[in-house]
This record gives sequence, C-alpha cells and structure tokens, in this order.
Amino acid sequence: MNRHIRSLPCLILCIGIFIESIQAFATPQLTGREIMIQVDQAEDGDDRKSHMEMILTNHRGKTRIRKIATAAKDYGPDVKKIMVFQKPLDVKGTAFLTWEYDNMERDDDKWLYMPALRKVRRISGKSNNDYFMGSDFTYDDMGDRSVDEDTHTLLEEVEIQGIACWKIQSIPVTDDVNYTKRLLWVNKAARTIIRAEYFDAQGLIKTFTVEDLRLHQGFWTVFAMRMVNHRENHTTDLKILDMAYDTGISDTIFKVAAVSRGKLR
Repeated sequence: MNRHIRSLPCLILCIGIFIESIQAFATPQLTGREIMIQVDQAEDGDDRKSHMEMILTNHRGKTRIRKIATAAKDYGPDVKKIMVFQKPLDVKGTAFLTWEYDNMERDDDKWLYMPALRKVRRISGKSNNDYFMGSDFTYDDMGDRSVDEDTHTLLEEVEIQGIACWKIQSIPVTDDVNYTKRLLWVNKAARTIIRAEYFDAQGLIKTFTVEDLRLHQGFWTVFAMRMVNHRENHTTDLKILDMAYDTGISDTIFKVAAVSRGKLR
C-alpha cells in the first residue's frame, strides 16, 4: 500500500483534534455563576399577568384546588409581584405582595393580607422559611433569589429526557434558609431551571420539576410545575391557565395599601 495512503487516516485524525481544540478555545465553558446570571436575565417582558391553579395533595392522596390571579412588573433590575387568591371561599381575597430587589444587600419586601384578620402582615426574617399558604413552597421559594446569594458551581452537562442541561450546585452564602444546598438543572435553550433538589444535613428535603415549558408570545414560559416534599409526603402543583405579557399593568396594584382590596384592578 502506498505510504501516503497509509498516513491519510492519521492526518484526518490530527485535523479533527486540531479543529476540536480550536472550537474549545473559541467557546470557553461558562461558569456556574455566569449560567445563573443568564437564568436571572432571561427575557420575560416588561410585565406579566396570569391565572393559575394551585393543587395541594396530601399523603392520603386528598387534593385541594385553589384559583389565583397574578401580576408582575419590572422596575429596572427589580420586580414587583402580587398574587390574589380567588377560590375557594376560605382563602378568597388573600393576597401576597413582593418587591424583589436585585441588590443582595437589601432584603426583599413581602406582605401577606388575610381577610379573616383584616390585617397586612409583613413577612421577614425566619418567616421566609415558613411554607406559603399550606403549599410546599416557602416564602423564600416564591421569590427570586439574587444570583450572589448562593455560590454556584457547574458540575456537568447532562440530558434530562433528551433536553440538554447544565447541572449546577448552589450553596447559600448565609444560613438564613432551611436548606444547605440545591442541585439545579438548567435548560440550555431556555435558560430556565427545569429541576431542583433541596438538601439539608439529613439529606433530600424536596424536589422541584417543570412539567410543561414552551414558547408563548415569544418568551419561554413555565405552564406547569411541581414541588414534592419528601419529608411530609405532600405535593404542590402549579398550573398556568393563561399568561399575557407586556399588557401595561398599572403601578397602583403593587402598593401595600392596595393589597387589602383582595383583587387585581
């Protein structure tokens, strides 16, 4: 055999290795923090409003269904949100207002209005670790943590049901939350967390999964999510019934004085 022909496979292999080296140099791997910044900055319009169902399932399989109206609006890097319970009667008019600040040096402001008490209660400190309205989401979970409230480490690149993801370990920089670490799976295409596992010193506490993620009005939108509390054998499902972006929501609904109205105007 011609010696030039014999050397051809080696030449092709060397070229392939060279190209891979160039590609690796041209597209450096993102860090865990850089990925989470992209998650935090993912486009979702200037404002958003929706109607949703909250389905609570206990260890016996018994369910309770609640109807909720929500609204959110961006104020630069900060966000204001409100949730108002519409059904059933025992929670109707209950409202939860949050002002989320991008600056981790400033704690988010949170208020809960319960019609039975006719009083707006401020949620702060250790109360952030309480479970929200009997669900498996804490008040802290209902908010949006600043990126640098955790140390983020990229562990590996994996696939979940054929979806390319980054797997990230996030460890809180302070001990004011009721978990010691989270494992996060971030959908690469959507820059959205589609799975999260919460741990403390005793092990796995709960698991969050996105059940329905799709493009809607040009934005990646979570239409169904689930939180499973492994300690309590309790599950919370949130299902979005409708979602609208950039509708021109009024600033007035995000005022503390407006929470006690028990409705979105």
